[in-house]
Amino acid sequence: MTERVPPVAHPAATVVIVRDGVCGCEVLLVRRNAQLAFHGGAWVFPGGRLDPEDYAGLADASDVVAAARNAAMREAREEAGVEVVAESLVPFARWVTPVELPKRFDTWFFAGLAAHDNVCVDGGEIHEHRWMHAAEALAAQRAGEIELPPPTFVTLTGLAPFQSAADALRGLREQPFETFLPRLHLTPDGACTLYGEDAGYESGDIDRPGPRHRLSMRGSEWVYERVFD
Repeated sequence: MTERVPPVAHPAATVVIVRDGVCGCEVLLVRRNAQLAFHGGAWVFPGGRLDPEDYAGLADASDVVAAARNAAMREAREEAGVEVVAESLVPFARWVTPVELPKRFDTWFFAGLAAHDNVCVDGGEIHEHRWMHAAEALAAQRAGEIELPPPTFVTLTGLAPFQSAADALRGLREQPFETFLPRLHLTPDGACTLYGEDAGYESGDIDRPGPRHRLSMRGSEWVYERVFD
């Protein structure tokens, strides 16, 4: 039997745009066109593939991180009409789509301040937008009101404790940069995605005792665990 070769993970960038709202730190979420094959209808942070123009003018034409930084700001403009304060951008994570999926991306995650609050979605790839507190977005997902991809859900979970945009950016800047290489496992009642430090990551045994770093997904009841004791 021929071994399946995973699809190439295309370089991409995402930007978590934050501002100070009435109830504290808010993030910009945009809803993808429901007709799109990749997370159609889901609420996400602005982002997309790296384009050749994102490498233009770089001192090192092979610097993917610098190109991803350019792409993050470009996607914010194209999808939401928002300028991001370049000096505020913080790279904080890298997410690679599981090898089991037919369409894959290698996505650099940045966070940054919005230069203004006015949002104008492109009406093509993006159909709606909402400024939401991270906890509010997670509650809407649990209630079945919005759909969130796993990286968005995990990122919002990490942002929920921050009370201001400055606190959020400071916290992301001070924490270690993380790379997520998820391994997806189907379960009788849903799915479970394991991340590197999980006890079952290498063996695939999701019941193996030990550290937990995973996202359990049962309908809209998602639980993110990160326990290393």
